[in-house]
Amino acid sequence: MHVITTQQELETAVAALEKSAFVTVDTEFIRETTFWPELCLIQMAAPGVTALVDPLSPGIDLKPFFALMANEAVIKVFHAARQDIEIIFHLGGLIPHPVFDTQVAAMVCGFGDSVSYDQLVQKITGTHLDKSSRFTDWRHRPLSEKQLTYALADVTHLIDVYQHLQAQLERDNRAHWLNEEMEVLTSRETYDPHPDDAWKRLKMRLRKPVELAVVQAVAAWREREARERNVPRGRVLKDDAIYEIAQQQPRDAMALSRLRTVPKGWERSSTATTLLEIVNAALIIPKEQMPRLPKVIQAPEGTSAAAELLKVLLRQVAEKEGVAAKVLASSDDIDRLAADGEEADVPAMHGWRREVFGDIAVRLVRGQLALKFEHKKITLFET
Repeated sequence: MHVITTQQELETAVAALEKSAFVTVDTEFIRETTFWPELCLIQMAAPGVTALVDPLSPGIDLKPFFALMANEAVIKVFHAARQDIEIIFHLGGLIPHPVFDTQVAAMVCGFGDSVSYDQLVQKITGTHLDKSSRFTDWRHRPLSEKQLTYALADVTHLIDVYQHLQAQLERDNRAHWLNEEMEVLTSRETYDPHPDDAWKRLKMRLRKPVELAVVQAVAAWREREARERNVPRGRVLKDDAIYEIAQQQPRDAMALSRLRTVPKGWERSSTATTLLEIVNAALIIPKEQMPRLPKVIQAPEGTSAAAELLKVLLRQVAEKEGVAAKVLASSDDIDRLAADGEEADVPAMHGWRREVFGDIAVRLVRGQLALKFEHKKITLFET
């Protein structure tokens, strides 16, 4: 199986692919030991055209590939696109557009929550894919025929999957549903978060503003360190260590050495010295400038029972509409709808989700609709 390793071959392949209205795309990468994923293989296909590109080949310039990803005349089809787009954004400085994500489309078309690629291929085409090469070192050269066959199958079968889902979306008048989802997926903010916001991804119970100040400062420092050194965040400092540092607030190397989450001897490193400077700077922030702890909203009495009713409604609507419940509303959406009704500012109350589920949910919360069990089915009725 031929792999593109020269600039001329890449340019020829891209020229052939860009003649199609769409191109299916996938990437193989390694990121266990790095912050940024290391791109190891690019797979592309269109009707009658396939391409396997070796980005590790000496002297190859991926500029033609990035130009194709930016070509507005060609739809880029991915399955579970987020990590692929992250790689393209990091290496090429662009977000592919327009994009069609078959995993999201499958949820809109009723194939279940987060359906895998091989499951989707089997359901639509009847083909059973060999996934035994899924966990492999894609950096190793030469790649075996088995690896290349596996990699190419990730885009060749995607052609049939895309065409099937696209036709179903058009038939069911749901193409605009997917378009709304793709706007979020192709937003630059999705792939370029600011280090100062890194603390938001941490799940920590903080009791005092000073603890939050330390967490914010340390998390931002760790994010910058991980990016600059190109190592996983946990290689710089583990999440548990950030939490313990926020609680214990060590001001010197001796205090840092007493923390159970810090490796023995690490307190004497230059990295630890910088960390202590960060912590001490956070601790002297004036009280009036300390960040405010995120407000914990207490749900009104009875909200839990209301949420359970809304979950039943969600399943009923999802089954009726033939769409995955997960794509209509999340657990957080349900809780906020139960507590705030129409005032809930959640995805379920915006766009097509509101048309399909949100408005009905609000009517249930208001008591304008009710649920009943009739003939072994849940049905809605006006009150």
